[in-house]
Amino acid sequence: MSIIRFNALQETLNRKPIKIVASEKRSSLFGNNVFNKNAMQQYLSSAAYESVMDAIVHGKRIDRKIADQVAVSMKDWAMSKGATHYTHWFQPLTGATAEKHDAFFDTVNGGLPVEKFDGEQLVQQEPDASSFPNGGIRNTFEARGYTAWDPTSPAFVYETTLCIPTIFVSYTGEALDNKTPLLRALQAVDTAATAVCRYFDKNVSKVNATLGWEQEYFLIDEALALSRPDILLTGRTLLGHSPAKGQQLDDHYFGTIPARAMSFMQDLEQECMLLGIPVKTRHNEVAPNQFELAPIFEEANLAVDHNSLLMDVMEKVSKRHHFKVLFHEKPFKGINGSGKHNNWSLCSDKGVNLLSPGKTPMKNLQFLTFFVNTIKAVSKNQELLRASIASASNDYRLGANEAPPAIMSVFIGSQLSAVLDELENVTKGKLSPQEKTDLKLNIIGKIPEILLDNTDRNRTSPFAFTGNKFEFRAVGSWSNCATPMTVLNTIVAQQLKEFKIEVDQLIEVKNLKKDEAVFNVLREYIKASKKIRFEGDGYGDAWEKEAKKLGLSNNKTTPAALKVKTSKAVIDLYEDMEVMSKVEIEARYEIELEAYTKKIQIESRVLADISRNHVVPTAIIYQNTLLENTKNLKEIFGENFKNIAKEQIELIMVISNHITEINALVNKMTQERKNANRHSGLKSAELYCNQVKPFFEEIRYHCDKLETMVDDNLWPLTKYRELLFTR
Repeated sequence: MSIIRFNALQETLNRKPIKIVASEKRSSLFGNNVFNKNAMQQYLSSAAYESVMDAIVHGKRIDRKIADQVAVSMKDWAMSKGATHYTHWFQPLTGATAEKHDAFFDTVNGGLPVEKFDGEQLVQQEPDASSFPNGGIRNTFEARGYTAWDPTSPAFVYETTLCIPTIFVSYTGEALDNKTPLLRALQAVDTAATAVCRYFDKNVSKVNATLGWEQEYFLIDEALALSRPDILLTGRTLLGHSPAKGQQLDDHYFGTIPARAMSFMQDLEQECMLLGIPVKTRHNEVAPNQFELAPIFEEANLAVDHNSLLMDVMEKVSKRHHFKVLFHEKPFKGINGSGKHNNWSLCSDKGVNLLSPGKTPMKNLQFLTFFVNTIKAVSKNQELLRASIASASNDYRLGANEAPPAIMSVFIGSQLSAVLDELENVTKGKLSPQEKTDLKLNIIGKIPEILLDNTDRNRTSPFAFTGNKFEFRAVGSWSNCATPMTVLNTIVAQQLKEFKIEVDQLIEVKNLKKDEAVFNVLREYIKASKKIRFEGDGYGDAWEKEAKKLGLSNNKTTPAALKVKTSKAVIDLYEDMEVMSKVEIEARYEIELEAYTKKIQIESRVLADISRNHVVPTAIIYQNTLLENTKNLKEIFGENFKNIAKEQIELIMVISNHITEINALVNKMTQERKNANRHSGLKSAELYCNQVKPFFEEIRYHCDKLETMVDDNLWPLTKYRELLFTR
């Protein structure tokens, strides 16, 4: 075993779990480090508290004097928690979070030291953030990017810093982050859904989109991760032969959580409780060393912030436990990758889940309205939905044995499919009293009973209805939830807006009653969106062929998937719903293409380095050992050595062939990379995708074969059996 692997394994074997003692109830810890309603009521005046709540609930602007009061109170509260600095915490277009810490400390009146934080510092700042991706919206030599306070997501203290969630925009107002379009999309779906809700309850004044994400991840010992250049630089293993035992026995899934992992989880959960992240579920996932964490549902903006914060906290907590947490969608070949299932629904301010049937036909009609409109929105915008989860890393996962395919389809189960099939045959126009009775009692009235016994699940579906919510399963574990949530809420908002226009026209022009008008429009939507509904195996070749006949897209790569983002239909959609301008859309398209290109470029360079500087030299050393062995055999046995050393000679030839192939393939890949670098934008991304990336598997094949032949004492890279099965 190589000295690097030996030392890493020795360090790993010496690890002992950090014991976490829970001295308090979780409920007593929850939100202690969050400037939430309880904290605001203690530290703010009544006027300031009401002003902030108006901003949160109704989107009203906060007066400058009130902002000063809030800032002073927020500072006092944060300092009572041990904070010495503050930061505007935002989510730039890197997909990660960003922060610049400033001390509360200041000097006034010729050097008098004071702790200072005022309304201007709270509400808006101009960080030196010119190097973040901007897609041409602003010049890199200009530092005029502004962060602005988002009061709907409460400030929190982490370690010694007061973190204030903010948006990030350019000097001219264009969004430079993931949060701003999300907030606009949530406003759009609130407006559209509230208007439709009033068909069923005139007292509804607000609708919130809710989100419950499920975060999958791997935990790898830090020392072992440090011994793998590919994990450190790309987040995944570019080489590595599958171990004899992988996940085929399913013995890790829902099994007893290993002691070290449990210590990490307990520590993480305690941090989450203090930060107000309502984590509830933890368990082993299918692959070895793979786990999942899931929270209670929250309002979508807060849920997105909490997931981004969680990933930051996981990185920090994992270091305390000498782990490396891997969020890459496919860090290991041959075993399950990781997703971040986004469970989405809509909830009115009356506490009603709009995607959950009620006890009356009217409530069930409301459920059907939002249910069918969501399916119609997905059907109409399936390519955009696919583009929302496109990335270099998620491309490795989509269509694999644990993830849905790149074809967007909706699974609703056989029982609800039967209901929609019946509704499809509803009489067009006015309904007779008998038809209304039959419809409400025999079809709509039975929906709660149907869903009560509906245990249908389909892991191959990218977008599945699961009882009272839709689960967007295709989202990658490394993704920021903001992007798919922006798309989903925007397309549903547009669909609901169109639905209300059509229903109102039938009521006003055709003199149909409200229920009849709703039924008529839903009937047409069910017909129009039928192609997107699929109940079968999403992995089968038959579905791929059928989907093509139905006109569904199958964009398997990110460059292909992203093209729709700058189409006229998508630009019109975003501008109509006031979510993004054409400039913002095109900037994001450019940024995502560049990110894809750079990630494949990095992987290519790392693979070439490991292949030539680690694998090939090691193979040559072992080959020389074999050559020396055959030379000695020849000296002892003479010409008869060819029979005695037959296996060694064959092995030498096989190793030579693999070495030759690796060098030749790396040379070709390098040449293709140089060619791709001569271009930019879509052309460069396509060249990296179609000309550079295909070499990855070919080079890996020869390297992995050498791993099975070369002496284990020489092999320099920590192997899968060590990465995945060392506790």
